[in-house]
Amino acid sequence: MGGVELIFLFAPLVVVPLGMALGSAISGSGWCESAARRLQPLGAAFALVAMWLPPGRNAGLGALAWMLVCALMAGGGVVELIGAAWSDAGGGARATLAVAKIDLAVGGAWLVASRLGMRPAGIQEPIGLLTAVHFHYAGFATTTIAAATLLSAEKRGQKLWLRRVVVLIVGLPYVVAAGFLISPALKMGAALMFSASVAVLALFLRACGKRAHDETARVLLQVASAAVFAGMVLSGAYAVADFVGSDALTIPQMARTHGILNGFGFCLLGLLGWLVESARTEDAPKQETRSRRE
Repeated sequence: MGGVELIFLFAPLVVVPLGMALGSAISGSGWCESAARRLQPLGAAFALVAMWLPPGRNAGLGALAWMLVCALMAGGGVVELIGAAWSDAGGGARATLAVAKIDLAVGGAWLVASRLGMRPAGIQEPIGLLTAVHFHYAGFATTTIAAATLLSAEKRGQKLWLRRVVVLIVGLPYVVAAGFLISPALKMGAALMFSASVAVLALFLRACGKRAHDETARVLLQVASAAVFAGMVLSGAYAVADFVGSDALTIPQMARTHGILNGFGFCLLGLLGWLVESARTEDAPKQETRSRRE
């Protein structure tokens, strides 16, 4: 397996389960999300088999098992998106989290197409697999972290500018994907805007990290913000290089640099940081009640 394949597998094996847990901590779990969490280990195992096999029918069937997990999460996201439309309390964060779950279905569908050996709209590999990676990381994981950051800002009454940034983070991955089919200029422009939006999110994440109640969460969130800031600089540089036809940054190089910074440095540490902080926030009232009783 190459770097892109390994980075993708890190999503169903590690990143998505963490995102599921954080989503549950933020807004709870419905029937679809609970079913997806129970099936996730099996789906991730089939995704591993699908990546091990050569493209074809058997690899596609393995990818379909992971697609089922993604579809269940997306179903919960649709329900949550409808509920967020009727709710003002935490509506921005809930709606953002709902879109993150829907992103998984898009990424899962592209994985199935890639492993079946399909070429939708003439798109060649590794672009198909990279699109699956894109919607697992830039879609699901990044948007989940953005939802947690937005929720923290909403609690402090500092959500206005961040909400505008989050809207871009939610929508631009789809514009980037559309750029592959419509226009190289659109792809470059959307990629640059997305990189800039995530870089701004990194500044908010760093500020939230400094205010986190848990010491471990403070470290994790601030390291994550630094990693994604560097990763988005590379992403923006690659978007320009790709548009002008330069080989200054290749896909393997991006997998070794941007992929590691974004997947491990940002998504892993960012999700872990917000999980640790949410656990600390939930435990604080319980500890206060116990201390009063004593």
